[in-house]
Amino acid sequence: MKKQTRLCTSLLALTFILSGCESMYYSAMEKVGVHKRDILIDRVEETKDSQQESQEEFQSALERVTALIDFKGGDLQDTYNALNDDYQSSLEAANEVSKNIDKVEEVAEALFEEWSEELEQYKSASLKRQSSEKLVNTKRQFSALLRSMRNAESKMEPVLSSLNDNVLYLKHNLNAQAVSEIKGEFTNLKRDIQQLMNDMNKSIAESNKFIAQMNSVN
Repeated sequence: MKKQTRLCTSLLALTFILSGCESMYYSAMEKVGVHKRDILIDRVEETKDSQQESQEEFQSALERVTALIDFKGGDLQDTYNALNDDYQSSLEAANEVSKNIDKVEEVAEALFEEWSEELEQYKSASLKRQSSEKLVNTKRQFSALLRSMRNAESKMEPVLSSLNDNVLYLKHNLNAQAVSEIKGEFTNLKRDIQQLMNDMNKSIAESNKFIAQMNSVN
């Protein structure tokens, strides 16, 4: 979808989600020619975008901690404030990723349920068989995508916990000794962020693959 269409879709989705009725949203979208398949593709795109944004936030936080352990003097209060801002931004980005994954899973379940029910409407055994095969393949592809998304999501919590620990420790110990103590945790944090980045990249690649496959289905 084009960005303008995606914005309208997101606003309409928010309206119905706030009213607590996702099914009403799907029905309203179908009336204007936007089906669950289109919504699924759009939400996978949004999740991919939010993952890329979260990567930027976590990378920024890593660079901030790297600068901290190389601290040669200056105002530690400013360093703390900057690190805390990076942590808060990373937390917000991670929450957005999780929300988007939940939305992807929700519409996929609705799509597959509808698709299964509509198989019973076929009079042609050949067309029914072909559609059934496409459903099985799409569900398998989606399962791989969702596993990849959830796996990357699970790697965010350890990183956020480590960042929060560093922020809290520095908050109450604004001195060179605190920096030295944080330095001891840096190797693990760097490793965890790198693993997160790798898993995010795998998930983004799976998203691109799934989107291409969905767009190729007639």
